[in-house]
Amino acid sequence: MNRALPAVRLRVPTDEDAVAWHRIFAHPDVMEHQGGRAAELSVYEELTARQRRHDAERGFCLWTMLDEQDRVIGFTGAQPWEYDWGPVGEVEIGWRLARESWGKGYVTAAALQTLERVRAAGVESVVAMVAADNTRSVAVTQRLGMRLAETFTAPLSRRLGHCYRLDL
Repeated sequence: MNRALPAVRLRVPTDEDAVAWHRIFAHPDVMEHQGGRAAELSVYEELTARQRRHDAERGFCLWTMLDEQDRVIGFTGAQPWEYDWGPVGEVEIGWRLARESWGKGYVTAAALQTLERVRAAGVESVVAMVAADNTRSVAVTQRLGMRLAETFTAPLSRRLGHCYRLDL
């Protein structure tokens, strides 16, 4: 990147963050590569609770991303791959950002913090599972120095995806 990255802060998700995530992720552009629409609020309530457990047990999770004014703008972080296909047993990094915050460098800044935190927690490598047509996320993986490891077809959506890897 040729420009300075914005200040972004990561925190362990709170109960209130579930409501913020639900609102932010209701934008169809945000969910284009995640099934098209936001999940029910109860899904985000369970997700934030699980992330608090992950952080306490592992030292990493999907953290709430806050901008310079401490507004919730999405999440980024890492968690064990949770499906029975793909990179089973590996740690996946990921991100989801409010539509109005796109194109400002927040995800790259937050993902770099994520890499530092998972490295400090003893994780030796990470993967990022990205829809092949998600050019914004593909660009983030490249800025992070990740390499394309494999191409896959997601079992449920039947969409083409890429698995990127990075040794820490």
